[in-house]
Amino acid sequence: MTAIATAAALSLPISLSRSSKLSTRKGVRGGFVVFAISANSGEGGGLVNKKNSWGTLFDVEEPRTRVPQSNGKFLDVNQAFEVARYDIQYCDWRAREDLLTIMLLHEKVVDVLNPLARDYKSIGNLKKDLAELQEELAEAHKQMHISEARIGATLDKLAHMETLVNDRLLQDRSTTATESTASSPSTSKEPLGTVERKTQRKSLNVSGPVKPYHPRLKNFWYPVAFSRDLKEDTLMPIDCFEEPWVLFRGKDGKPGCIRNTCAHRACPLDLGSVNEGRVQCPYHGWEYSTDGKCEKMPSTKFVNVKIKSLPCFEQEGMIWIWPGNEPSSARIPSLKPPQGFQIHAEIVMELPVEHGLLLDNLLDLAHAPFTHTSTFAKGWSVPSLVKFLTPSSGLEGYWDPYPIDMEFHPPCMVLSTIGISKPGKLEGQSTKQCSTHLHQLHVCLPSSRNKTRLLYRMSLDFAPILQYVPFMHYLWRHFAEKVLNEDLRLVLGQQDRMINGENVWNLPVSYDKLGVRYRLWRNAVEEGAKQLPFSK
Repeated sequence: MTAIATAAALSLPISLSRSSKLSTRKGVRGGFVVFAISANSGEGGGLVNKKNSWGTLFDVEEPRTRVPQSNGKFLDVNQAFEVARYDIQYCDWRAREDLLTIMLLHEKVVDVLNPLARDYKSIGNLKKDLAELQEELAEAHKQMHISEARIGATLDKLAHMETLVNDRLLQDRSTTATESTASSPSTSKEPLGTVERKTQRKSLNVSGPVKPYHPRLKNFWYPVAFSRDLKEDTLMPIDCFEEPWVLFRGKDGKPGCIRNTCAHRACPLDLGSVNEGRVQCPYHGWEYSTDGKCEKMPSTKFVNVKIKSLPCFEQEGMIWIWPGNEPSSARIPSLKPPQGFQIHAEIVMELPVEHGLLLDNLLDLAHAPFTHTSTFAKGWSVPSLVKFLTPSSGLEGYWDPYPIDMEFHPPCMVLSTIGISKPGKLEGQSTKQCSTHLHQLHVCLPSSRNKTRLLYRMSLDFAPILQYVPFMHYLWRHFAEKVLNEDLRLVLGQQDRMINGENVWNLPVSYDKLGVRYRLWRNAVEEGAKQLPFSK
């Protein structure tokens, strides 16, 4: 039996090709045909009929004829998304046809190598048939790889279109809000870009001395310490929103947080000790429980005294407090590493910068190849374009071209997952494509208007043996401090200029998206907005 299988070359995705009139002969599906020519009419169409044995997997209508068009132009944003959707459907259809071709060619190879069929063929004809089949199979595999690449390109195009549309909608809303608050209609004809830039600059004026923290910013759960650092006999002093507090464990082992000032003579309680689950003042021995109540008052008549305490809970290896005046939320957010990750380092640092400036820095990755040239970004090339892709209503997304996912978690946490197989390569691996990952948690607790308590947790999904290497935590801390010092000299310079009147958000650009959203979220909290922006 002499058989020949042919396949038409893949065409471009629909939205990238001209609108053409397709051949739609009755009974023939346009675009891709697999057929067999047999010298024996009794065997005709044997391979083609095998398509039916694989069921409905390949019985998919070609979507090319269903693309919405209007005089060669798209009607609106929704129309554009429809076309992108048909692109994906078309790529899926092409991939199915390519797979069918490979399967049919596989069946032909089996037929050629079948012992019964081989008896009726000469060695020369057999070699010739095998050579032809190898060429056809290689071409089919090539077409399959092309289909996979086109599906990926179409998905990237769809994500990019969504980003552009979301940004435009946000800009339109900002422009509309600015026009509606004007006292009188403007007669000037300023370009749209100028209006948008003015609106953005007005909404992000971060300049001058740091203002006192608004009480509304306190009405959140704040992580303030790692559980492993708070032993039964430990007194841990912290500052939060310019107030001194001390953490310790009560008789039941649960953590407590009380004001770090004795009611008697204002002595710092953290200079004392823990006695049977109570803080004992080092001055005259007054003792306080986790609810702030004084339970012992040596050498004098006992009177009822109570100092301020905060709601305090322990969850997933962290100590949390609620410093606000409103009733505390019943739900504490989860900050545990993703499944499969093991914690390797937990580090606490006190930094001389306002916590908002530090968050601005952590939410920005575009600075890495310029700032971190002696640590993790050493050797990185400078991309021609850095993008942060994110949904319109979220505070998370991923960096392109870097394999890094990032999220701002209100009120002061940054979570990031870094693919460390090929960081910084412009070929652009996503985190899912990387085999090993590093997960980071940064907590920026506002100690005061010029000081931040930074909690840093690092987790890995590989090399678990490193947890048991002696003194490894000193190495992790050294590296973390080295990276942080590269940032700190810049942020301290920003802070000095901000205090003197410079706007540190004077001209945001596209890769500043996550930092801008953090600032807009914070502004909305302080203004008392009923619905916070970018909430899930």
